[in-house]
Amino acid sequence: MTELGIVDFLENKVVLITGATGFLAKIFMEKILRVQPKVKKLYLLIRAPEAKSALHRFNVEAMSKDLFKVLKEKHGPNLQKFLSEKVTAVAGDITCEDLGVQDSSLKAQMFKEIDVVVNAAATTNFDERYDTALNLNTFGAKNVLNFAKKCVNIKLLLHVSTAYVSGEKPGLMLETPYYLGESLNGKNGLDINEERKIVEDKLKELKSDINANDKTIKLAMKDLGMQRANYYGWPNTYVFTKALGEMIIGHLKGDLPLVILRPTIVTSTFKEPIPGWVEGIRTIDSLALGYGKGQLTCFLGNPDAVYDVVPADMVVNAMIVAIAAHANQTGSEMIYHVGSSVSNPVKFCRIQRCGYRYFTEHPWIGKDGKPVIVGEVTVLNSMASFHRYIGLRYLLPLQWIRECNSMERLVLSRTLLSSSPDRLQSTLEEQDDQIVDLGGNSTTSRSPGSAEGDGMAT
Repeated sequence: MTELGIVDFLENKVVLITGATGFLAKIFMEKILRVQPKVKKLYLLIRAPEAKSALHRFNVEAMSKDLFKVLKEKHGPNLQKFLSEKVTAVAGDITCEDLGVQDSSLKAQMFKEIDVVVNAAATTNFDERYDTALNLNTFGAKNVLNFAKKCVNIKLLLHVSTAYVSGEKPGLMLETPYYLGESLNGKNGLDINEERKIVEDKLKELKSDINANDKTIKLAMKDLGMQRANYYGWPNTYVFTKALGEMIIGHLKGDLPLVILRPTIVTSTFKEPIPGWVEGIRTIDSLALGYGKGQLTCFLGNPDAVYDVVPADMVVNAMIVAIAAHANQTGSEMIYHVGSSVSNPVKFCRIQRCGYRYFTEHPWIGKDGKPVIVGEVTVLNSMASFHRYIGLRYLLPLQWIRECNSMERLVLSRTLLSSSPDRLQSTLEEQDDQIVDLGGNSTTSRSPGSAEGDGMAT
């Protein structure tokens, strides 16, 4: 299928996008509006109590972003007219039946018009509360499927998952589905409805505890999610509940054409609509930010390890191609992994070099208005090397300071042996106020370096 044919497919189509204010969904929405202005309509499901609030969120969390700069320039003063014709913000929630759409006439219109449903709604926190992750990533996916099956002209459901439903196994990951009851470690007994019951029972138990509060309940539900994920072989709650979501929609889809897209680590845009657009601190962005600020001087990892990163606009391109390629294929289920590790692997050492070059040429400006000078990150490839690094860089200097303080006390004591007892006591008390106490007692004149040393020792 040619690029022109892909764009042509979107002409006069009606698309429902869930999670419409999310990072990937916004890039997907912008792409369609920019390359195919003849799309009939985009229904944007946005979590909100009513339509006015949904439209407000769309304007604030989507249209106000630089992501839509090219679209704004393209339409100029006619932008609002264009958007009013092409975009409908729908108040709803995928954790509810019929996606929480309350307006019955609007819902009937959606069932009649929608051609394609794109489910991009999810919680991506690795250690999310288990009840929240299960409701959104698993049963939310089921609700989206049920809504799509009610659309009389439905041509395809595209479900955005993650490549890490495959867990942490080494080697080539195959594009194969997960079936109900299947686990990564071979353990039997995985039942999605039983997982829901475990959540409900745990919440009842916690709420009946008079000593429980919102914080302890939240932590307990986070721990429960990690425990259940680890029990069946998944590394965290996020990928576990996404895998369960794949299982349930694959089992219940019937004749509905289904595409499951599994991207790897999604990063900023490569070039469309603008290079380098990202929102918030995502995935490996925290490493770049910490390094640029001069806060990351060492990193525990393998410099030759491959980081499977993929630009967000390339993921969106894959989504659009998959929709055009598999629409109307009754009963089909296609799974696509979207990543870079096979065709264009990126090693950590390459990220390290690029980061050093970028922040050397474009330094971060600190709070004092001065540029932050970065050095090359020390990469430690084992725990033994990490312990040596910490020992030489922090523990050894601290020990040296401790020895100096002890020696200073000894010399002072010997000097004052001939003094009167009152004179000796007074002098020692004055000296105590000036010596850095590495044991944690209060002092009156610590140097910045000594204070930092206390923090590291703690």
